Amino acid sequence: MRFERFIARRFSRELSGGEEMSRPAIRIAITGIALGLAVMIISIAVVVGFKREVTRQVTGFGSHIIVSSFDGFGDLDETPIEVTDDKIKLLRGVENVAEVQRVCRKPGIIEAKNAFQGVILKGVDDTYCWDFFSQRMVEGTIDSLRETSNWAIVSRKMARQMQLSMGEKFTVYFVGERLRARRFIVGGIYETTYSEYDKLFILTDISVIRQLNGWNDTLCSSLELLVNDWNKLDYTQNNVFEALATDGDVYAVETITSKMPQIFEWLAMLDMNAAIILILMMLVSGFCIISGLLILVLERTQTIGLLKALGAMNRSIRHIFLIQSLYLIGWGMLWGNIIGLTLIAVQHFTKIIPLNPTSYYVDHVPVFLPLHWWLLLNVGMVVIGMMMLVGPSHIVSRIKPKELIVNE
Repeated sequence: MRFERFIARRFSRELSGGEEMSRPAIRIAITGIALGLAVMIISIAVVVGFKREVTRQVTGFGSHIIVSSFDGFGDLDETPIEVTDDKIKLLRGVENVAEVQRVCRKPGIIEAKNAFQGVILKGVDDTYCWDFFSQRMVEGTIDSLRETSNWAIVSRKMARQMQLSMGEKFTVYFVGERLRARRFIVGGIYETTYSEYDKLFILTDISVIRQLNGWNDTLCSSLELLVNDWNKLDYTQNNVFEALATDGDVYAVETITSKMPQIFEWLAMLDMNAAIILILMMLVSGFCIISGLLILVLERTQTIGLLKALGAMNRSIRHIFLIQSLYLIGWGMLWGNIIGLTLIAVQHFTKIIPLNPTSYYVDHVPVFLPLHWWLLLNVGMVVIGMMMLVGPSHIVSRIKPKELIVNE
């Protein structure tokens, strides 16, 4: 094996130092490998980035798991559920549950400067996880909300449509058995790229909604649960349902994926598209690798004949060219990683490629490449590439040693 590696390195040095490397065929083979890997890296980064960012947007408004009453399931004016501190403690003890939040919702009609719009008020308490909205506040801060009880956080889109600014008052009307109105003060303005929710949701104090509904402090519309591991969402849903059932209560336990299936089905289609791209690019790279091997073999026909005349076995000669092909794969992968990772970094920091948030829920192409995916792509390229070379490498067995003529 040492002899085979020595010969392969010698051939590679001759390629890198001689005219052969400048030949278009070898350069095209390396370029094909590089572009194939770069496209695969970018495809995975875009798909993972899309799924990550859209999921953040959707779960930021609605959490991962929603616990509500069966009686008012799906209604805007939800039937309240009674939530004690013991029930909160019970749910927080369920595996993979990170946060449990009390939420009250109520539909209404906002009036500001003679403009009207239907909205949904989402009431939250002091235990609410503000991570999503605090990162998207464009005016005001979460800490300043405690200065008044009738605060409201509106989206920038709503603020522009209703001509609202920080500290300005507006009225929300609630239709029921009798028409009621409540005054709010703009305590903050947020902005996301999820326009459907931006024009709909207003966040306020949970006590305001309870007062409007005539509920006590133990009643709320639903519980929002955040999980640690998204991949265990269905498993956690079952555990939450069982935990509530053992406590003697039965509620509707719904995941965000079942609540908004159209979005997550669209994200699932991205997985299929990425898989098709990976297969096509792997085939293209494989053909480039095979063509590179055949070129190397054809250029060394006389050398192969000489090695056979000296007693070298077909297997040993095959190993020489497989090792040399591995060098070509390595060069192609090096340039492929440089191209792919550079383009991902440029998009991540500059957001140079924009998107229409109305159609794609984000205003730019999001990219994110997990380390395990990057390693898997590189290892897969090497393994699949070498497997595809096993068959074509048998061409060396067809080359016969020529008779040596010694001129005296």
